[in-house]
Amino acid sequence: MNPKRSMGMAVLSLLPVLALAAPAAAQFPTSAQTPNTVFIEELTWTEIRMAIDGGKTTVIVPIGGTEQNGPHMVSGKHNYIITHAANVMARRLGNALVAPTLQYVPQGDYTTPRFREKPGVISLPSPDYDAVLDATARSLRVHGFSEILFIGDSGGNQNGMTAVAEALNTEWGGAGARVFALTDFYRQGAANYRAWMEAEFGYDAATIGSHAGISDTSQMLYVFPEGIRLDKRAPGGGSPDAGVTGDPTLATAAIGGMGIQFKVNAGIAQYNALKAPPRGR
Repeated sequence: MNPKRSMGMAVLSLLPVLALAAPAAAQFPTSAQTPNTVFIEELTWTEIRMAIDGGKTTVIVPIGGTEQNGPHMVSGKHNYIITHAANVMARRLGNALVAPTLQYVPQGDYTTPRFREKPGVISLPSPDYDAVLDATARSLRVHGFSEILFIGDSGGNQNGMTAVAEALNTEWGGAGARVFALTDFYRQGAANYRAWMEAEFGYDAATIGSHAGISDTSQMLYVFPEGIRLDKRAPGGGSPDAGVTGDPTLATAAIGGMGIQFKVNAGIAQYNALKAPPRGR
C-alpha cells in the first residue's frame, strides 16, 4: 500500500475522535456570562476594565500569612479567613474588587532555632514585605483604582500596611488614588469579637486564647472546615509546645461567622471614618 495513502487513512480515522473531543462553542463563556465574582484573579483583563469603567474603582488587598496553627489547623488559616472576609466586604461596599491574597508576610526571624521547630512557617520580614505592598498599590493605581484598601488578618501585618499607606499618600498627594490601612479590621474587630464571646458564653481570655484557639478555629470552621482536624483539637493544643493558646474544642462555625462580621464591620467603619471630610467647628 502507498505509504502516503496509508498515513492519510490513519489521520482520517482519528477525525471522529477529534470531533467528539472538541468542545462546543456554547461551552465557552460569552460577554453575557461574566462570572458573579469580585476576585480579580477570576476575571479576564477586559472584564476588569469594564468593572472599573462601570464604577468599581475601589480594590481590597487581603493580607494573610502562612504559619503554624497547632496540630489541628492548616498553615493557611489566615489566607482562607481573609479571602472570605474580603469577599464579604467587597460585596457590601458594592463598588469594590478584591486583589489576590498576599500569603507571605512578617512571621518572625527565620534564622532562629525557634523558627525551625514548626515546619511550614514562611516569613517575609520588612522591608521586603513593605516593598510588596508598595508595588501592589502602585500597580492597582495605574489601572484606575482610586481607593486601595489594605486589610490584614494578623498582628504582624499591620505596621507595614500603615507605613506603606502613609508613604504613598504623601507621595501621591491625593492625585489618582488613596491608600487606606484598615488596621481596625484586625485590632478592633478582634476586640469586639472577644467582648462578644465573653458576654455571650462567659469565656475568659485564657479560654478564648490568642492563637489557634476558639477565635481562629471557629472562623476556619465557618469558611473552610476541611482545614480543621477535629480529632486533633485539644485545650492548649494538648501540650505546652503545640503552638496553641485557649481551647479550640469550644469552637463552632456559628461563632466563626460572628467573628467574620465583627472584622468586616470594623474595617468598613474605619474606612468610612477615614473618607469622611473633617467637620468644621
